[in-house]
Amino acid sequence: MTIGNRAPVVRPSGRRPDELRAVSLTLGLQKWAEGSCRIRVGDTEVLCAATIEDRVPPHLRGKGSGWVTAEYAMLPRATAERTQRESTAGRVGGRTHEIQRLIGRSLRGVVDLSRLGERTVTVDCDVLQADGGTRTASITGGYVALAAALITFGMERLLIGKIAAVSVGMVNGANVLDLDYAEDHVAQVDFNVVGTDAGRYVELQGTAEGRAFSREELDGLLDLAHVGLGRLFEAQAAAIATVKR
Repeated sequence: MTIGNRAPVVRPSGRRPDELRAVSLTLGLQKWAEGSCRIRVGDTEVLCAATIEDRVPPHLRGKGSGWVTAEYAMLPRATAERTQRESTAGRVGGRTHEIQRLIGRSLRGVVDLSRLGERTVTVDCDVLQADGGTRTASITGGYVALAAALITFGMERLLIGKIAAVSVGMVNGANVLDLDYAEDHVAQVDFNVVGTDAGRYVELQGTAEGRAFSREELDGLLDLAHVGLGRLFEAQAAAIATVKR
């Protein structure tokens, strides 16, 4: 039996259960990119760069519609132990392929492709340092790089919403927001939530380890993700407001 208030949740980082890691968005790091953004989420750091080209994939040629896609890569020493560059292995790994498809889907969801014309915007996301949440950081920072590129070239009207992503999970029975690696690898439930500022979702990725979760627990995790997404949208808006045409 427990008497009195429940003990507060203690996270390895010292954060509250509903607290994001420190987030910073720095624009204009790459001279030649149409839009670039370095996003830092705690100790995770990703460089995102947007390129606009006057071409489209073969299936869109002659249709007057544009395309948004993404590439994702992790530097060899972004992690505690060196990982081999996939370019030297001769193929893109399954995890990388999955992540870059997710980033592309997410960004396409907030661009009016029918008005982009026969152009492709490619957003490159290179992980400089990884401490959990590299895919969510790539989506959040990738949107800022994309928006910066379109605004710079007078195409801001094509942005039909904002997109961001955050992780939520259950660690030691408690719901927590924005898992770092120390929490991610021991979480009983781990979710990545990709959502728009209109309250709609592009993708929900969730798994349980050891114990299945209930619908009620899922709703609690989504409520927590909603809080985190709102704060990320505010950070994105502040960064994008500095872009000049």
